[in-house]
Amino acid sequence: MIYEVRDYHIRPDLFEAYKVWGAIAVPVLRELFDVVGFWFDDAGLEPEIKGSDPINAAIGLANVTWIIRWRDKATRDVELEKAFQSDAWKAVWAQHPDPGGYLQSSSRFMSAI
Repeated sequence: MIYEVRDYHIRPDLFEAYKVWGAIAVPVLRELFDVVGFWFDDAGLEPEIKGSDPINAAIGLANVTWIIRWRDKATRDVELEKAFQSDAWKAVWAQHPDPGGYLQSSSRFMSAI
């Protein structure tokens, strides 16, 4: 098993509208994938950035994170493409407040111990 940690930096002026859209998107994502969790950074707490070389990028930290469990990377590649081409996802995506509102997104692939 691998876990895909997807981090998104949503434009701050779009964040509230994105959260509303997320309420529509998350149930569909849970049907399409084995979603472990989906989180919005709206707790109002400052991040703790520590270490010997702490850096906070100019765009800040991700304000949306979700994790998907996969059998392996090859399965992920096939299933992700198939899901994002599905009619269910296209209907959700059509309601997105601004598909260009992502300042940055990233996916990391991790294993559990």
